[in-house]
Order: sequence, then structure tokens, then C-alpha cells
Amino acid sequence: MKLTDLISSALRSINRNRSRSLLTMLGIIIGVASVIGMLALGNGASESIKGELGKLGTNLIMVRPGADQQRGVSSDVANAEILKESDIQSILNYCPTVAYISPIVQTKSQAVFSSKNCRPTVTGGYRDYFYMNNYDIKLGQLFDDRTGKSLQKVCVIGKTVAEDLFENEKEAVGKIIRIDKIPFRIIGVLDEKGETMGMDGDNIIIAPFRTVQKRLLGLSYMHMIHAATFDENDVDKAVVEIDEVMTKVLKKTSGGEPQFRIATQKEMLDVMGTVLGMLTLLLAAIAGISLLVGGIGIMNIMLVSVTERTREMGLRLAVGAPSNVILLQFLIESIVISLIGGIIGILLGYTLASVGGNVMDMTAEVTMTSVIMAFGFSFLVGVIFGFFPARKAAKLNPIQALRHE
Repeated sequence: MKLTDLISSALRSINRNRSRSLLTMLGIIIGVASVIGMLALGNGASESIKGELGKLGTNLIMVRPGADQQRGVSSDVANAEILKESDIQSILNYCPTVAYISPIVQTKSQAVFSSKNCRPTVTGGYRDYFYMNNYDIKLGQLFDDRTGKSLQKVCVIGKTVAEDLFENEKEAVGKIIRIDKIPFRIIGVLDEKGETMGMDGDNIIIAPFRTVQKRLLGLSYMHMIHAATFDENDVDKAVVEIDEVMTKVLKKTSGGEPQFRIATQKEMLDVMGTVLGMLTLLLAAIAGISLLVGGIGIMNIMLVSVTERTREMGLRLAVGAPSNVILLQFLIESIVISLIGGIIGILLGYTLASVGGNVMDMTAEVTMTSVIMAFGFSFLVGVIFGFFPARKAAKLNPIQALRHE
């Protein structure tokens, strides 16, 4: 028999038992659809998180007070005051790859205008803070470097704050609002940033560093330092430079251990990518178990088919059909069932990814790799689980087969 004849025979057999064949395919369909859908949603979630972190700047470097251990006890409280504004100039002097830098102090405060109020995050920083964190001005202007290092009571507000305090954000510029009872004049409204990692990036007020540090918080130190490079490829080099300045020049150590921590957005992206990748593969592996179940279903049905068609096989063997042709006939039937289930599963996987992406508000893109992998698994399942029934059919004794009732 030619290969085309074997495939035609397999399709006729499947068509004769449509309901049984469909139920046999069900495990393959669910397995393939689940694998493709899970991989697509996992990749979509990974890209979504990378995009969210990317809003904060991929070349951003953060220096925070760090915990050292003394006799097994963390000394975070003592280290909280380790960062001083004077450290900024030292980093600029000794770190040529650092393009932007700003000290940061932050607090949650109540902002009031007339009878309206809201509770945004108030951040104190230099002008560079806007550039490093991708904030663009929509109305008015940003404060300059001189103002950013001053005690002037001016501020720039986010879209959410403007909507909460004013009927029209165009009315905001020039108005006086009170932040914890201290008057601030609004000089600008930021362009919409949207949600970042589940937080409203527009519910923010940015004011000069020393104004927030001294007038609002009454501190002599800062909460953290933000720095950035022109090129994200220079981030690792900048981290090394900052670390050397902090340890060797500024002596921010205790018992030989650093009293600060340096983190980068790139590190966060890498960690999140690794974690999400592992979770995606885990979910795909769990979904792939249904492929195994589907394979067992195919084997069972093919064994039933061999039993039902014993006399047919006996007749073919009796008239001279080689046993390898009998084996190939049943093996191809098993493969065809598996591949048809795989094709339906791929289509269902696309649907699952699309619906899941819409529900989770992200783009779940089905990659060609996942389609090829799922299709390949379908083929292997058909070969592996179809071989045993096909081999049983090929080894039938023609005389016993013909006498089979």
C-alpha cells in the first residue's frame, strides 16, 4: 500500500467512528491548547511587567541605606541616616558614566485645595529626577536645578492630583495648594504616566528636594539616591563606580560591610523575567500532562480498534500483506488522530490566549516556537502511544485472526 492509501484508510476509519475519535482526541486538544495558551499568557505577562518597569527607566540605578549585621542583629535604623546630600557631588566627581543624579525623599501627605483634598506621594528631588523616571511636562514648566536644590515652595503635580483637586487640569498651574498645611505653588502638570506595577504613577507631587526634606519631613538625610546613565549598556560599569565611591571615598561601611545597597532596574527586569519564565514553563508542564493522558487514550482506543478489526488484519496477512504494512497502517491512524487533535488544539490555544489576554488586559502573543513544540508533541504522542497497538496488529497470526469472532 502507498502512503497516501494508508492515510486515506486511516481517515476512513476515523470517519466511521467519529464520536469515539473525537473523544480520543480530546486529551490531545486540551493538552495542546493549554500548553500554547499558558506559554502565550506567560510571555504576555513577562512583556507587560518589562514594559511597566521600563516606564521607570531601564538605565536607572538606586542607592538605598542597607542593613549590616552586628552579632546577628540587623541595624537598618542606624543605617537609615547614612546617605547625605553631599554624597551626590562625590558620585558626580568620581563616576564619569553617571549622567543624571538626584537625592530622593518621599512621603505620603494630604494635599488640599479649597474644599477638595487627596493623598498623593510627595517626592523631593532635583530636576534630573524627571528625566530619570521618564516624566514629561504637559502644562506649565519643570523647576530648574537651582530651584530643585532650594527651599522654594513650588511643585509639579501628576494628572490624578490635578483631577482630584481641580475641575480642569488647565486651571491648576499657578494655584496654591497646601501639603500638610504648608502652601505650595503649582508650576506644572505632568503628562499622563498611567499605572506602573499596579500603582498610579500620576498620583504624585514632585517638589524641590530641600523643601520636602526640611519643611515637610524635617530630615538631615535622604531616603535614597537615583542615578542614571546615558546608555543602558553602561549601567554595570556605573554600579561598580558608585560602589567604589561609597566604600573607598565616602567610607559608608561598618566593620568592613557596606551600609548601603545598590539596585538597578536591569536587575529587577532579569529577576522578574527568570521567575516568570520558570512559572510559565511549570504551568506549561502541568498542562502538558493532559497530552500524556491523551496519549494513553489513543493507545486504549487503538487496542480496541485492533481487536475489532482482527479478522480484517488476518485476511490481509493471509493474502500476503507484509506485517510492516499492517504496523504502518495502525501507526499512521494513531498519528493522524493525534495530529488532527493537535491542529484543533492549536486553534483553541490561539482563542484561549486571545480571551485570556483581553481578560488580563495584556497582549498574549502566541509564538511560532510554542506552536511547533505543541505540534511536535502531538506527533510524538501519536507515534509513541500508537506503536504498541500497531505492533500487536502486525504480530497477529493469520489463521487465528481469521477464526476470531
